[in-house]
Amino acid sequence: MKNKVVVLTGAGGVLCSSLAKAFAKKECKVAVLDLNREAADRVAEEIKAEGGVAIGVQANVLEEQSLDGAKAVVNQELGPCDILINGAGGNHPLGTTSEPYFRAEDLNNTVEGFKTFFDLDVDGIQFTFNLNFIGTLLPTQVFAKDMVGRDECNILNISSMNAFTPLTKIPAYSGAKAAVSNFTQWLAVHFSKIGIRVNALAPGFFLTDQNRTLLTETNGSLTSRGNTIIGQTPMGRFGEPGDLIGPTLWLCGNQASFVTGVVVPIDGGFSAFSGV
Repeated sequence: MKNKVVVLTGAGGVLCSSLAKAFAKKECKVAVLDLNREAADRVAEEIKAEGGVAIGVQANVLEEQSLDGAKAVVNQELGPCDILINGAGGNHPLGTTSEPYFRAEDLNNTVEGFKTFFDLDVDGIQFTFNLNFIGTLLPTQVFAKDMVGRDECNILNISSMNAFTPLTKIPAYSGAKAAVSNFTQWLAVHFSKIGIRVNALAPGFFLTDQNRTLLTETNGSLTSRGNTIIGQTPMGRFGEPGDLIGPTLWLCGNQASFVTGVVVPIDGGFSAFSGV
């Protein structure tokens, strides 16, 4: 992978920043894209401090003009994109129910902020779909143009294990990640004749800045939902950022040269466990 130009969106976050650093250790030239410019620059500086090559670039994955500007910076400073990691994504509280199951009495619940299926906000659901699906589609449209006519280029999308089986309470996020998995398969076929491989990772439960308060208490103990998750995960723990590195480097490297259109669960056995 030496000297490959790797572009990662959402790379200011916990998971994709770890992937950015892993690529840098393989002597890739890394473009750290994030909506938060300070976060992108911080990760790039950490890479450079370890002797790697990296730049931080502000980019909004929902705005084509922003992505075009980011691509111009990447091309000028690092060169054409060889590997694209579509890591930007997330959920929105307005697309989330308060309880996993609906009960008739919930219609009379007057607690502020309590949301049933009937209270789900279309704007929150649309935001979640756009961030995850359109936020994968648009960067691919922009950066995959660099890959046409060149060898050993590929795209890695970040789906989720709940694309296989939806989790309770988060219908918008589950549906959006299912769309990412489906798009991964479609795009792999669409790009197959020009040699661009397209695959996806489907992480299970990893502690990130977005879900930490849902899964752990302030004292570090598990919430009720966190305990349920660990109880349903055969390996008995949350994922760690390093758990994604090996599969990522494999899928993006020449050892996976005949692998395209796959969605690989990285979930400690969660999706394989029936619960009994």
